[in-house]
Amino acid sequence: MSIPPSSPDASSPDRAAAEQPPGLPSAIGKYRVLRHLGDGATSDVFLCHDDFMRRDVAIKRVHRADGDQRGARFSERFFAAEAALVGRLHHPNVVQIYDAVADLALPYLVMEYVPGGTLRDFCRPDNLLSLDQVIDLSFKCSMALSYVFRQGLIHRDVKPANLLTVLEPDGRVGDVKVSDFGSVLNMGSDMTQVHRVGSLAYMSPEQLEGGELDARADMYSLAAVIYHLIAGRPPFEAASQAALMHQIYHQPPPPLTGMRAGLAPAVDAVVQRALAKLPAERYPGWDEFAAALSALIADDHVPRGQLQAVLDSERFTLLRALEFFANFGDVELWEVVRRARWERFGFGHRLYRKGDLGQSFHILANGGVDVFRDGDKVAHLGGGTSVGEMAYLAPSPDLRRHSADLVITESTTTISFTPDSMAQLSPNCRHLFDEAFIRVLVRRLHAAHEALAHPRRIL
Repeated sequence: MSIPPSSPDASSPDRAAAEQPPGLPSAIGKYRVLRHLGDGATSDVFLCHDDFMRRDVAIKRVHRADGDQRGARFSERFFAAEAALVGRLHHPNVVQIYDAVADLALPYLVMEYVPGGTLRDFCRPDNLLSLDQVIDLSFKCSMALSYVFRQGLIHRDVKPANLLTVLEPDGRVGDVKVSDFGSVLNMGSDMTQVHRVGSLAYMSPEQLEGGELDARADMYSLAAVIYHLIAGRPPFEAASQAALMHQIYHQPPPPLTGMRAGLAPAVDAVVQRALAKLPAERYPGWDEFAAALSALIADDHVPRGQLQAVLDSERFTLLRALEFFANFGDVELWEVVRRARWERFGFGHRLYRKGDLGQSFHILANGGVDVFRDGDKVAHLGGGTSVGEMAYLAPSPDLRRHSADLVITESTTTISFTPDSMAQLSPNCRHLFDEAFIRVLVRRLHAAHEALAHPRRIL
C-alpha cells in the first residue's frame, strides 16, 4: 500500500503511463491503474486513482489461480478475511479498507493509499531510526492494535513490512499505519479461519504452536518489531526454520543493551517483558504496554531527538490524564493530538484581554491562569479546564468579546483550537467537545451560585 519516497509523482497520468511495465492493466474495475506497487504470496498491489472520489487508492488483487485449486482457496480465505472488514476500522494509525469486489476471476480490495515506505526500510543497521522515533511509533502501533483488538480482531501478522510509514515534508517518518489484515483472526466470526499464519521471525510461541490467542500474541510480535528497529536484527536468527523455532520456544533474546550504544536498561526491560515466552508473563493488555512505552519517554529513558521536542505519544498520554478529555476515546484523542495547536506560555503572559474579540479557546494542560475584572482578581483556573470557549460557542461576534483579562501565573502548556480548526474535526469529536464544555459551564454556574448564596463559605 505504499511506494518508496523517492518514487516519481505517480498521480501524474502521463508519467504513470510512461512507467507502466508490459501487461499492466489500464484499469481495475472503475479504478484507473497508475502503477504496480508490489506483490506478495497471495496478491498484487496497484496504485490506482478513484476519479469519482478524486483520491489515490491502493488495490490489492488476488493472484490468478492458474489451475492451483489449493492455492486459490488459500488466497480466497485471505481475501474474505479482509473483505469482512470493509468500512469497519476507523483509526488514524490503521489503514482503511474502502471496498471489496468479489470479481469471479480476480477479486480485489480497495484500500487507503499511504505514500511512504514501511518500517522494514529502517531495520537495517545502517539505516536505523532514532530511539525516540522508535518508541513514539511503537506507542502509536500499540494504540492502533489495541483499537483493533477492541473490534474483536487479532492481526496475527505484525511485522515491519506491514507497518506503513507516513513521511513529513522533510522526509522524516512522522507517523505509522497498521496494514494487511489478510491473516486476521476475527473472534466474532463463525467462518472457518486459517491457523498457524504469520511471519516466523515475529511470531509468538503460542501462535507458532497453533494455540489459543489473545491480544498478547500481537503484543509479542510488535515487541519483536521494536527489537528489530532498535538492534538492526530480529530477536532470533537461525539458518533453518527448525533452529529458529527452537530459539523462539526456548531461548531468551540477547539483551538490547549490548546491541545499541547508550540504550537504557529500562528500554530493554520493557521489550523483553513483551517478548516473554508465556503470555501471562507479558503485559496484561495493550493499555499497560502502551503506558510502559510512554513512560520510557516521560521518564527520560530515551534520549530526545533534535527535530521534535515533544512527541505525539507524550501528547496523547497527557490528554488522557486531563479531566476535560475524560469521555474521549483513543481515536478522538489522536484527532486532538494532530489538529490542536500546542503552546507554552511563561509567567505574566496575558492570554486574553478584556474587549478583544475571541478567536480561539485553550484547554490548560498544566499550569494556571488568574482571571481579572477591572483590575480585581476574581478567579484562578488550573490544569484540565478550558478558557475562551465562547469564541467557539457564542452565536454572535458581540458575545465573543472577552469580558476579563486572563494572565498566566506559572509556566503553562495549552491545547488551543480556532473555530476553523474545530471544523476539521470529525462530528463525533466535536460532539465530545460540546459535552465537555457543558460540564465546564455547569461547574462554573454551580460555583457562582454557591458564591452568591454562601459568600463566607466560598471565601
